Order: sequence, then C-alpha cells, then structure tokens
Amino acid sequence: MAGQMLKPLEILLADDNPGDVRLFIESLKDGKILNHLSVVWDGAEAMAYLKNKVLTGQAPRPDFIILDINMPKMTGLEVLQQIKSDLELMSIPVAVLTSSEAEKDMATSFAYDANCYITKPLDFEKFINAVLSIDNYWLAIVNNTDSQEELL
Repeated sequence: MAGQMLKPLEILLADDNPGDVRLFIESLKDGKILNHLSVVWDGAEAMAYLKNKVLTGQAPRPDFIILDINMPKMTGLEVLQQIKSDLELMSIPVAVLTSSEAEKDMATSFAYDANCYITKPLDFEKFINAVLSIDNYWLAIVNNTDSQEELL
C-alpha cells in the first residue's frame, strides 16, 4: 500500500447552516485532501438526493454522509433513521456532526446506527481538526475496504 494513490471520497454533507458548510469546505481545503463534496440544505433534500439521484445512478454513491441533526423539513435523526432502514442505503457510514450536546440526541443517533457523533466545536481551529479527523478516518476505512475487495 505504500505509495499507492488513495481515491478521493464521495461525501454528502447535509447541513442547513451556510457558515458551517463554508467552514467544512475550508477545512477540507486546509487539509489538502481531494474529495468530491455534495451539499444538501435540509433533511428532505438529503433523502431526495439519496433516493432520486444516488439510487437511480444520476449521482455517485457517497462513501460517507455527514449529517447535522437540526435541519428543516426533516430532522437529521429522521434522515438517519430512513438511511439505516433502507436496504440500498444502510451500508453508507453516517457521521453526525452537530451543535447539539444533548445526551438524548447522541443516544438516539447511536440507536439509529450512526457511525459516530461529533459535537461541532465553536473554535475555528478545533472545527477544522474535527472535520479533518472525520475525513482522514473514513479515507482510511474506504481505501482499505477497496484494497481488500481488489484482493478477493
């Protein structure tokens, strides 16, 4: 694996806060990690993207989804529950990145099979580090999975 090029990740970011989306994009740029990022602005749009574009082949299947809990039209928890109950989508890892520190939100996220729960840091540098840690972790997981599939 040494010297092997890692493939860019397909990331779906569902967040209704333009400032947080901008910070997320800047964090990826600062980390110099090449990824393809699709952004949706509410829960209903997230499900429409996944069901109408991904499942019909009009958009690439995300390698992972970053999901905010507090979104209009459909909450992030509702989106998470639908993703994890859909046979076509349930294998996509979902990272909850939210401003909510409520234990109930965290417990519900894990009950709905979220892969991780991260509270959005208020500090810019900590926010960048949180995004890069999510990205680096999933980059390693996805590329290791792909490498193992090639060996089979």
